[in-house]
Amino acid sequence: MTGPERADVDGVSVPTGHLIGGEWVGSPSTFETRSPLDWDELHLADIARGDSAAADAAVAAAVAGFDMWGSTTVVERAETMHRLADLIDDNTDEIARVECLDMGFLEESMKLRLVARGALNFRTYADLTVAHEDRHWDAKGMANTVQRMPAGPAVVITPWNAPFMLATWKLAPALAAGNSVIHKPAEWSPLSAALLAELALEAGFPPGAYNLVQGIGSEVGGALVADPRVRRISFTGSPATGRVIGKAAAENIVPFTAELGGKGPLIVFADADLDAAAHRAAWQFDDSGQVCLAGARLLVERSIREPFLERFHHHADQLVLGDSRDPNTDIAPLAHPDHRQRVHGFVKRARAVGDTVVRGGRPVKGSLHYEPTLIEPATNDSEVVQEEIFGPVLTFQTFEDEPEAVRLANSTRYGLSAIIYTGSQQRAERVTAAIRAGVVWVNTFLVRDLTAPFGGCGISGIGREGGDHALDFHSEVKTVMILNDTTS
Repeated sequence: MTGPERADVDGVSVPTGHLIGGEWVGSPSTFETRSPLDWDELHLADIARGDSAAADAAVAAAVAGFDMWGSTTVVERAETMHRLADLIDDNTDEIARVECLDMGFLEESMKLRLVARGALNFRTYADLTVAHEDRHWDAKGMANTVQRMPAGPAVVITPWNAPFMLATWKLAPALAAGNSVIHKPAEWSPLSAALLAELALEAGFPPGAYNLVQGIGSEVGGALVADPRVRRISFTGSPATGRVIGKAAAENIVPFTAELGGKGPLIVFADADLDAAAHRAAWQFDDSGQVCLAGARLLVERSIREPFLERFHHHADQLVLGDSRDPNTDIAPLAHPDHRQRVHGFVKRARAVGDTVVRGGRPVKGSLHYEPTLIEPATNDSEVVQEEIFGPVLTFQTFEDEPEAVRLANSTRYGLSAIIYTGSQQRAERVTAAIRAGVVWVNTFLVRDLTAPFGGCGISGIGREGGDHALDFHSEVKTVMILNDTTS
């Protein structure tokens, strides 16, 4: 491997190599990252293209780093994680600026929400670890104790959408549990991961405790997840890649957690606040629909079809497509030309099979934007209903009654999230109980307590993240039984 390089990204100096064993190193070859804000003109950096040698070096460093990091006290780990959280806060503008250019996410939204959430992730898991108490009880003449132990080196693979926040969401519990980590970010948006790794160095993580490997998933990710020295794997991405990683984890009997996307329903009953529901539905185009939790399937009670659509179109008409650096922009471009082509492919096939494109349905000439699109499918079996598009494309269907709403909501292979709008507490309780999803919101969206479990049903994933659920995943659990001294 060659020496480290850096790139100037709108005035921010970003490492372009791997962080392995506390040192920045390069690779013999590179891949480029370009900005979706101006794909033809904005070449941002050439990034080290990791291979099996980089993967081997990173795992070896993580094995060595685990001995040091795993033996620290929970208080010491928490102090380091709080320092990292403070550094994230101190560098909010730089992180937001780089991620806006690299992935296309709205810069203002990054500053106000996602970078702050990244810092909060580290603080939350640091504090949860300190607050944890081993379980103690007496039974059958024995004093029993259940303890958590760090599991070992963990591979964390994160997606290209909201890359900074999702990296912190996965890395924080692994580190808090005492594991060393190897982070493999997505090749479409690798830059904020490098900034986070550099801040981790500054925060004082020991060499090898925090490692970063850049590269193409099929070239370096496969080597990381197949390494028998790895003891935990956490992945967010597509079901197809999740299956591949799951097989590798099973081969080495390594616990594996995966969040694999969604096709969530947004259900609107006639007794709902109609304007609030329509406004929320229009805002499912946020981040160009590149949100796994989005309510991409609008299910509306038939009796309010027309008034709902009138309000929906009114709110959607207000959305501004533009440069993600402009605070007046509501809808960002899609992250990559290949992804825009994929999104448009869904729409073209929908037209071909007789689905009705109610609005939008075209790429915006001269940019990576895609028009906010609403499709009324001919049948519930339509591809645009059943498959995750991950773009600004929503489907619209009506239902007659509550049982039909539940049947439609549960009719895909996914089960990550659902949104329900109703004015009835009783209906909310009945429908939420019947919905097959890991997360359900009623009359709101994207409001979460970070200690609550997060994950999906069906092909939306395996396992749960959030709070003690994530800490338990990243730990080995030990039961100690000591014979009570009955002679004293």
